[in-house]
Formats: sequence, structure tokens, C-alpha cells
Amino acid sequence: MNLKRVVITGMGALTPVGNNLQEYWHGLSNGVSGAAPITKYDAEKFRVKFACEVKNFDPLEHFDRKEARKMDTFTQYAMVVCAEAITDSGLNLEAINADRAGVIWGSGIGGLQTFQDEVRTYAQGDGSPRFNPFFIPKMIADISAGQISIKYGFRGPNFVTVSACASATNAIIDAFNYIRLGMMDVAITGGSEAAVTEAGMGGFSAMKALSERNDSPETASRPFDKDRDGFVLGEGAGALIVEDYDHAVARGAKIYAEIIGGGMSADAHHITAPHPEGIGAYNVMKNALADANIAPTAVDYINVHGTSTPLGDISEIMAIERVFGENAFDLNISSTKSMTGHLLGAAGGIEAIACALAIENQTAPPTINHFTDDERFDSRLNLTFNKAQQREIKIAQSNTFGFGGHNTSIILRKLDD
Repeated sequence: MNLKRVVITGMGALTPVGNNLQEYWHGLSNGVSGAAPITKYDAEKFRVKFACEVKNFDPLEHFDRKEARKMDTFTQYAMVVCAEAITDSGLNLEAINADRAGVIWGSGIGGLQTFQDEVRTYAQGDGSPRFNPFFIPKMIADISAGQISIKYGFRGPNFVTVSACASATNAIIDAFNYIRLGMMDVAITGGSEAAVTEAGMGGFSAMKALSERNDSPETASRPFDKDRDGFVLGEGAGALIVEDYDHAVARGAKIYAEIIGGGMSADAHHITAPHPEGIGAYNVMKNALADANIAPTAVDYINVHGTSTPLGDISEIMAIERVFGENAFDLNISSTKSMTGHLLGAAGGIEAIACALAIENQTAPPTINHFTDDERFDSRLNLTFNKAQQREIKIAQSNTFGFGGHNTSIILRKLDD
């Protein structure tokens, strides 16, 4: 069977370090931290009082009041980045075959704020079951894809993937596969999350998953640092327009990069902890390389999952050393979560975008907040500490892993000039 080639022709980003694609790359390439004290609620009584929030977001700048009230924040974020991606792609929505255009989105949690607010309102009442009629349609994770397809009239495959922090990458892989199998011409894919709420922060804090550096939020996310103590919760969204190569060329589209492979695996080990030897991470990278039909020596840059947790960072690096061997020392490796925090189900969306922009700009974004070497990491590894590095990047790989042992990895390639 002849598989179609799949390319990225448009992107949109709403992140803690920038509210559009250009601002996002500026934040990444300049090592900007998005962490700061929480503004969404009074966090005084919480153990963790900071997060990587989206800054200066006003839904009424994007939606009318009635429309905004019908969408949870995670869906609002999704709609905003999809609008940017569609514009960036130059798609003529009147000219494409809407039956062959789909929306495959990712969100690990969905409408957590809506759920929290409705339950709180009920609990504070007299016990009468009075709920907002938009409660369920606002809360369910799949409503984001539904809203996007309604907005743009895309009548092809339409669903949301839910695999915790691997959700958006799962969505991108699904879109990639549907297009290369000839089932779609174009798709909007990526992910969104808005879990910086009392319930979200309180829940992750109770698990001891979060950094507790309340005295220095901007340096709290420090992947690979000896003193890392957990991740910083982030929020936002990233959207990609992925397209059949021939379809893109026929309409004269700008092409950021080609998606050449995707891998999936399971740790089959623990509900939250990674496999201590990185078996799942090893398998998923090997699977992605095999799917792309390339050797490990072909990869130039890896945007790692790298959440800044004591166990996760070391297991991923162990897997990279096993997969890439001596070539691991020729790679640029970085965790952009050191800047954006961890966007959970949206992480794969903004990190795939980071890889595409790294290819476009021939620059590896940094891992910021490195202060103390961890002797468990080989000093020959280039973890791109503290400052972006210019280099030739023809092929970039992005890893995302989720609670439950879900592992995903995608590979992007620069098109030949």
C-alpha cells in the first residue's frame, strides 16, 4: 500500500510564555519562564501557590459573552489556537472537501473548572439538584473537537484522545495515520488543557507531584537538575494543521515540516511512576524510529518529556542512551517544560510545535533553570542548558508520557529545499 506523505502547514499556540505562535517561539528561544504566583484563585492556603498560567487572556476578545459562557476554558483555548492555525495555514475553507477534513484533538482532563464550579454550587445549596444545562456539554473532553468541527464545518473524523499527558501526541499520531492511509486530506489536531484550578492544583499537590518552590516560581521547573522536586502545572493549547503533502503542494501552502513517524507504547508498570529502567520510553522511541524508517543517527534534536521529576527525568535519559547509543552525545536534548510548565494533555501539541519551529529556525530551545549537575546524567549529553543553541536540525523527535504508563513519540523532518 502506498502511504500518503503528511505535512504541517499551519500552527497556533497559546502558552504561559506567549499567546500566539510568534510570542511562543520568542519565549522558548530566549529562555523565558512562564511560572508565577497563581492569579486564578486565592492560593494562600494551598501548599503550592504558583503555576504556569496563560497571561492576559480575555475570552471576550475572542467570543461574544453568550458564546463564551457555553465553553469551558480548555475549549476556549482550543478555539483560539485553531483560529490562529487555520489563518496561518492559508486554507480556503470553501475550496476544501469538508467530508475529508477532520478534527482530532487531545485533552487529558477536559472541563475541570466547569466540573468544580458546578459541584461546589450544588454542595453549597439546599440539596436541590439545580445544575446548569450547559454543565455536561461544557465539561466533557470531546466537546472541544465538536466545537472546532462545528466552527469550520469539518465533517470528517472527529474525536478527542484521552491518555493523560500523552493525549495531544496521540491525537497528532491519529491524524497522521488517517491522512497517510488516505482517509482524510486535512486535519486540525493538537490539544488543550486548563487545569490550573483549586481541584487541579490540590489534586496534583496531594500526590507530591508538584514542585513546592513557592519562594522562586520562575526557577521551580528544572529538568535534569540535581535539586529538581517536581513539575510545575501549566495550561494552554497548541494546534497544528496537518495535511496530505500533495493536497498542500497543490494549493501552494507553506510547509513547516513533514511528520514521518509516530510511536506508542505502555509501561505496564505503575499508575503514576515511570518504569525505573525506562522500558516504555525505550520502546516508544524505537517504535517511532521504525515507523519513520530512519536510523537513530538521523535524529538531531529531541524535545523530551522532561517534567522535572526525580524519577521521570532519569528514566527517560536512560532510554535515550539505550536507543541512541553513542549518537546520544551528538544530539541536542531539551525540555521546554522548564519554561512552559507541564500542560498535561496539551503538552504534546505545543511541544510538536516547538520541534517544527526548531527545524524552521535551526535552533534547539534550551532547558532553563540548570544550577547543579546530577551525577546520574552523563556529562557528555548536550541537555541544552540555559541557552538556545543554533545547529543543523533536519530531524526532530518529541516525547510525551502520561499517567497510566501511556507513551507517545513523533518524528518531524525538514523538507528538502
